[in-house]
Amino acid sequence: MAHAPELRAGDADRQAAADRLRAAHDEGRLDLHEYDRRLAEAYAAVTYGDLERLFTDLPLRAPAPVHSVASSAAVARAAGASVVGRSAGFPLALKILWAVWASVVAINVTVWLLVSLGTGSTYFWPMWLAVPGVVLGIGTTVTMRVRNSR
Repeated sequence: MAHAPELRAGDADRQAAADRLRAAHDEGRLDLHEYDRRLAEAYAAVTYGDLERLFTDLPLRAPAPVHSVASSAAVARAAGASVVGRSAGFPLALKILWAVWASVVAINVTVWLLVSLGTGSTYFWPMWLAVPGVVLGIGTTVTMRVRNSR
């Protein structure tokens, strides 16, 4: 059912638009930057006209594939596997957190190595950085499973 463009959209309408944008991104119709921009506009939309403008260059329905060739991500999701091993599907925030954590670990191990060579100390104190790494790993796993279950 089509709505008049000047009518106010509700939360369910904005969520439906976000789902449609995600599907377009998953199909390769939108790159990540364009998807993020349109998603922000979808959640900021006030009227149906605001939402309709997001889809002017997208088809109403996804065309049926000529050959049913499943992507590796679809196969992994169908098998119930996590797609955590692929950094390409990570949200930007998780990529940044992992990069910061890895940098901190590298710096600490380097400092430990230099101090150990100079003093002969053998206590490996950078091992305590595994605690935030485990927490980050659990958070990443939960985030990716929730994200892939949509």
